[in-house]
Amino acid sequence: MRMEKHQNNSFYASKKGKLYNKFSLLLGLASLVWFIFRTGTKPTRVNYPCQRAALANSSILLVIAIPLWLTSAFKKTKRFISEKGVILLFVLLTANLVLSGGEFLGSMQLVEGQGHGSGAEIFLSLEPLLASGSPASSIYVVNGPESAHINDLISLMGTNGLLFYESTTSGETQGPDGLIANDDVVLIKINEEWPERGGTNTDILKELIQALVNHPEGFTGEIVVADNGQWQGNMNWPESNAEDPNQSTQDVVNLFSTDHNVSTYSWIPIRSRKVSEYSEGDMTNGYILYDDHDPETGYRVSYPKFMTAFGTYVSFKQGIWNGTGYEERLKIINLPVLKSHSVYGVTASVKHYMGVQSEGGGWQPGLSNGHSSVATGGMGTLLVETGFPTLNIVDAIFVNANPPGYSGAGPGTPYNEATRVNVLLASTDPVALDYWAAKHVLMQAATLIGYTDTHSIDPDNTLRSGVSGEAFGTWLNLTKNEIVNEGYTVTSNEDRMNVYLSSDE
Repeated sequence: MRMEKHQNNSFYASKKGKLYNKFSLLLGLASLVWFIFRTGTKPTRVNYPCQRAALANSSILLVIAIPLWLTSAFKKTKRFISEKGVILLFVLLTANLVLSGGEFLGSMQLVEGQGHGSGAEIFLSLEPLLASGSPASSIYVVNGPESAHINDLISLMGTNGLLFYESTTSGETQGPDGLIANDDVVLIKINEEWPERGGTNTDILKELIQALVNHPEGFTGEIVVADNGQWQGNMNWPESNAEDPNQSTQDVVNLFSTDHNVSTYSWIPIRSRKVSEYSEGDMTNGYILYDDHDPETGYRVSYPKFMTAFGTYVSFKQGIWNGTGYEERLKIINLPVLKSHSVYGVTASVKHYMGVQSEGGGWQPGLSNGHSSVATGGMGTLLVETGFPTLNIVDAIFVNANPPGYSGAGPGTPYNEATRVNVLLASTDPVALDYWAAKHVLMQAATLIGYTDTHSIDPDNTLRSGVSGEAFGTWLNLTKNEIVNEGYTVTSNEDRMNVYLSSDE
């Protein structure tokens, strides 16, 4: 009787061993096939997280399965496959799941439930678009770790009609109607308010400055990186948004400042100082404050005027003061981070202009508080009163895709709350850019990391639930109306958007 029981146990152990061996072999082969299929003819795709996970899966599973399969050909397989061996197999499988970030078999299934940005890296499926109505706004998108670089974005713009460099000679990225002349003063408006992933990516900032000083006619102008961090701000955060977290905005600027006129300027120290324009004889650094509030939005405009580290007098609204008049050599490049926002749903190009006006808190309160007027379209008032940015570039290398209403929502974004999507977007229309970026980049990222309710970051949504201020779709539309009423052409209608795309896929 005891002999029969022992034989039965051995039989079942053998059956279990064969079953798990086949299971491991099949999963390993499936992961390998998935890896080969997804990588295709572009070997650099092995850097995608789904490819890395699939390769890790196949490697571990095949290493486990093949020796077991070969061993099963021998007569002593029953002793080799023991209960301890089965337990060990499950331990290795579990470890593989953990080490691959839960992306078992690559991206063949989505995370279920309400997710979190946790430093994950995902690849977005984005599609080009041709407008069916006019006038149309153009959006330029580079997608993927190979494509998401400033030079690639500039090339895509040039190929599709928006030249980055103003030049007497014509080329792919340059011509007489280009955006930036070689003697311009370029003000790059960044986000200095937040450390970690909440601030502008300093790798992208470095690429942008490099592109500017590489002007085909030789750059003789000036670059100033500026912002008002509202309640906090630092051009030298020790935890920055970059591949190297120690690379701050100031570190990047220092790389260029010995050979070119490149500097930083935080408006925090001057935001509570009311001044007059240079043309009125006031050379003091400070803020111009309008006397009245805008009747439609209730917003009271304020903007900075200051002298740069190289002695250039800059009025954010009027341009470059030469001692007798203003020169139209000031070009604004608006460089925000794409993030969710717990008060207003989404912050990108439009909301980023909060860092232009004089609002502040604590030890340096500022002259006016425009934050509440975002809900009524106040950023539209600021945009039209101070002049549109020359170009808006949305930094979506790392995004905060945690929708308001869930923990982890922005604007503050610690490293472990961000999701890497490797996308850069640009347009001269900040409204169209924010609409499309939120709908196709931020919402898609939120879905891929496991959120099923993304209404608070939806540009078509008018329900206030999930945010403490106003629904994103409501205030973005009010902003658009304010801008259109002043004669500018902007849109939140996808039928009037051209989307030009360069992708790793």
